[in-house]
Amino acid sequence: MRTTFTQRGKLTLAAIGMLPGLALANADVEKNIANPNNWAMQAGDMANQRYSKLKQINTANVGKMQVAWTFSTGVLRGHEGSPLVIDGTMYLHSPFPNKVWAVDLDSQKILWKYEPRQDPAVIPQMCCDTVNRGLAYAEGKIFLQQADSMLVALNAKTGKPVWSVKNGEPKLGAVNTNAPHVFGNKVITGISGGEWGVRGFLVAYDINSGKQVWKAYSTGPDEEMLVDPDKTMTWTDGAMKPVGPASSLKSWQGDQWKTGGGTTWGWYSYDKALNLVYYGTGNPSTWNPAQRPGDNRWSMSIMARDLDSGMMKWVYQMTPYDEWDYDGVNEMILADINVKGKPTKALVHFDRNGFGYTLDRATGALLVAEKYDPQVNWATHIDMKSGKPVRDPKFSTAKNGPDVNTKGVCPAALGSKDQQPASFDPMTKLFYVPTNHVCMDYEPFKVDYVAGQPYVGATLSMFPSPASHGGMGNYIAWDAGSGKIVQSKAEKFSVWSGALNTAGGLSCFGTLEGYLKCVDAKDINKELFKFKTPSGIIGNVFTYEHKGKQYVGVYSGIGGWAGIGMAAGLEKDSDGLGAVGGYRELGQYTELGGSLTVFALPN
Repeated sequence: MRTTFTQRGKLTLAAIGMLPGLALANADVEKNIANPNNWAMQAGDMANQRYSKLKQINTANVGKMQVAWTFSTGVLRGHEGSPLVIDGTMYLHSPFPNKVWAVDLDSQKILWKYEPRQDPAVIPQMCCDTVNRGLAYAEGKIFLQQADSMLVALNAKTGKPVWSVKNGEPKLGAVNTNAPHVFGNKVITGISGGEWGVRGFLVAYDINSGKQVWKAYSTGPDEEMLVDPDKTMTWTDGAMKPVGPASSLKSWQGDQWKTGGGTTWGWYSYDKALNLVYYGTGNPSTWNPAQRPGDNRWSMSIMARDLDSGMMKWVYQMTPYDEWDYDGVNEMILADINVKGKPTKALVHFDRNGFGYTLDRATGALLVAEKYDPQVNWATHIDMKSGKPVRDPKFSTAKNGPDVNTKGVCPAALGSKDQQPASFDPMTKLFYVPTNHVCMDYEPFKVDYVAGQPYVGATLSMFPSPASHGGMGNYIAWDAGSGKIVQSKAEKFSVWSGALNTAGGLSCFGTLEGYLKCVDAKDINKELFKFKTPSGIIGNVFTYEHKGKQYVGVYSGIGGWAGIGMAAGLEKDSDGLGAVGGYRELGQYTELGGSLTVFALPN
């Protein structure tokens, strides 16, 4: 849909669509996720809760789990996301070159394999490893978002391509690492490349034809962002108010919005009753804040859009004028919880900047914003009236200026949590969050934009938070209604896997050294299961049931930003945008790999 504006700057009736579309999630996807034997979406459901109703494996017997079977992908790079399980078939994916397999769960026989032919020149255009976060399934089709930006629909029975569409220009740094998501009759995908000055967007394609339905940019003119300045709301002065005309353009200097970042490589969620899609936008480009004065709207923001039209209903910017690369793409978890004693249809988000946010997902109103990492020091708190962080000038890379090394900023650019998704347990009403305790020194420098070349403009070095006594991670249970850590379990390295909670009372996660761990959801320091997989885990734990038997699985394969030094053979401490030095010790505990390990109780 192409949005048009009248001379007054207001949307025409045709652009808005005065009659709202029917709120249809996708009947096939809904049917598949309603069956707990499946793992039919990357998060298990459309709300990103990462919770399973299966309980055959529980707190009483999980310690008896054994390896049931394994699968090697043959790729030695970072393995993120998880396979899908639909009615007795498992669909697996790999990092670049983005292989896809269908495996029969009775025999573990490979039914088909798809291996796209991609130009290896895309590899150096990918910021932080050649990861891929997984597949989507709907109506007999598997959807793969390739690194080279090609979005492909495959026949789920044969693996043959049904259609494909080019989503970006990889020669300019517009590549893809995200998992596509199917909501209604649309497959939703985003774009990577903020470190190349790529202008972020979210786009919807028809699941049957691949035809583009709508495309919404993160920055720029209202009509290109699909924003109605009078109806799109944001948190201002303690209330939701219209963003007003040119809300993004006014916050950038000149045409900087054209190379402004705000990319969308994270996770997407959907509320059927509200017909809204939720997601986050990434860092502004460049990393040298002195070169882009202003709030840089709408980078670093939570967005809610109408599924049918793509029109933005509300937006909240977490880190205006980002000075530290605190990407805002982490998952939006939709849950009905009590917020300060009031039943609320909430959206909960754990941002890279170290703050956990709870918003009203219908209106966008800010309800809670508190540190979920006590070591955060770049801001003292969030001012609840303005919604903006109250910054400590000592850690301002803009105030200190280019070519000045600002030391001891917490968290580091990779955040108190990166994209590794948290889980929500409807039994405990708590959120289970994998976290990092990593700080950094940050030195910006002037950089010129050259299309297709890195547009970073900062040198970073990372190290464990001094207050964490050498430990680089915690697994926490979080009360999003009050904004408080309820429990915390320390880990030697950052917890870089997606969490899983189950009706069996379990909360499971993986560690960078390669351990799959399951703890008691009521007492996360009660470790009930621990197994060392072949490589470090940055994949997401998932579960399914087949022929009456429950299984728990996870990808292992070190890589991603934390493991980029190992995955890409980098040596200098400042390589990998500072991560190599921070995680140098990791190589003493694990090695490269690429495999799926599936566990079950013994017969």
